[in-house]
Amino acid sequence: MKLSILDQSPISSGQSAKEALYESMKLAQAGEVLGYTRYWIAEHHDLPGLACPAPEVMLGFIGAQTKQIRIGSGAVLLPHYKPYKVAEVYNMLATLFPGRIDIGIGRAPGGSAEATNALSDHFLLQVFKMPDLVKELLHFFNEDFPEGHEFAKVKAAPIPDTAPMPWLLGTSKKSALLAAENGLPYAFGQFMSDQDGAAIIQQYLDGFHPGKQGQESYVLLTISAICAETTEKAEDIALSNLIWALQKEKGEGSFVPSIEEAKRYVLTEKETEKMEKMKQNMIIGHPQEVRNKLMEIQSNYQADEVMIVTITHSLEDRLESYRLIASEVLS
Repeated sequence: MKLSILDQSPISSGQSAKEALYESMKLAQAGEVLGYTRYWIAEHHDLPGLACPAPEVMLGFIGAQTKQIRIGSGAVLLPHYKPYKVAEVYNMLATLFPGRIDIGIGRAPGGSAEATNALSDHFLLQVFKMPDLVKELLHFFNEDFPEGHEFAKVKAAPIPDTAPMPWLLGTSKKSALLAAENGLPYAFGQFMSDQDGAAIIQQYLDGFHPGKQGQESYVLLTISAICAETTEKAEDIALSNLIWALQKEKGEGSFVPSIEEAKRYVLTEKETEKMEKMKQNMIIGHPQEVRNKLMEIQSNYQADEVMIVTITHSLEDRLESYRLIASEVLS
């Protein structure tokens, strides 16, 4: 099984954004040593507790601090941007870090309505145009606009020896079919979805059309997991993330709380029910439990690769979770 890392660059209580971003770099370095296939960092805008609005900046920093692990965006929120500029940025990264750059493409706003309006114009119209934006971006990477097209002579320089690998990310049938239509690998975000992911992935596989390079279908499944030496310890560590999620719903979760802070949070009956439901969409346990669940999920979802997002209050707990999983699954 191939394993990879999705990082949302969370900011813990008592921590600065700079410290959180440096922890992201350390996580990428650890993932490389542990044998993870790729490290992706997410894009969010003015969301409390998340430090990265610009994956392209972090990828330059992280690429310089690592040697071989693939690095990429999870995702570039394409409706905010012109495809040409996105192609220039990721071609430059691919020039600096040959054969290592992924560009995950998504359509979500990544923040509040106010942040969306501050960032870009006519976002909903651009979401509607998403299929055209994806095709335009792919043309810039492939340098194959038809003769006579207004951009036929425009190059997204610098042109790398190995182009960035485009991916389509999503949680819906619409994203699955868009990936299939364009012959792209598909990353399904199970950790943030209540949809029937297995059925959506099947639609991707059934509708897949090989791209111009003859790529085969490829499924990456992103899940939330926390692993510790014992199930009890994993449950304690996971509480920080779970309570933070409940706090964010109430507009109170500025930072990931410590385990102690999370334990002091008084749950209502409704919040207790919500938390139990959230836990059903996560993997929490000791190494063998996590391995068994990963194998089961990989089979059920027909996934070629599993990407793990792990949010904890302390970097040590986060790194240990990824270490234990790698030791159990990759060794």
